[in-house]
Amino acid sequence: MSPHLWLIGAVIAVATTAAHADVIDAQANGFTVREISTIAAKPARVWQALGRLGAWWDPIHTYSGDSTRLSIDLTPGGEWRERLADGGVVHMVVVNAQPGRLLRLEGALGPLQAFGVVGHLTVTLRPVSGGTEVIQTYDVGGHAPGGLDKLAAPVDGVLTAQLARLRRYAETGPAR
Repeated sequence: MSPHLWLIGAVIAVATTAAHADVIDAQANGFTVREISTIAAKPARVWQALGRLGAWWDPIHTYSGDSTRLSIDLTPGGEWRERLADGGVVHMVVVNAQPGRLLRLEGALGPLQAFGVVGHLTVTLRPVSGGTEVIQTYDVGGHAPGGLDKLAAPVDGVLTAQLARLRRYAETGPAR
């Protein structure tokens, strides 16, 4: 995936999604972004949808261009993987799995893998009237040439778009 396509996708994502998103903090050595959305489905259904990553993740934000090559094992030590024609990628590793309540992964998404960074993506599911509130927070720290603060908004845009796709999939089925 070219860095230019990734940034263009991020800008489009910010403009086309309904989830509430914020760059909470952005500094040269790290950033925190948070997206919040209410999904009209019970937490167990949202958890199940999280485990079907390849069914709702946007293929433009994969290395292979094919989200059906993505998989995730929602158990501690489980991996978010992508099969490639000539290898593969481990995007993140599950460090905390509490079905229907909390998923925390460690790793650097997309182009962040090329830098000296570590990230923690936390997805919190909370039952609310009419469904599930999903709070998705991604904390990234470390070093990237030119500073990580410049990447916070594009990363937030990508994650906001993915949360919207998860919402559509959990509520109605395919997000494509």
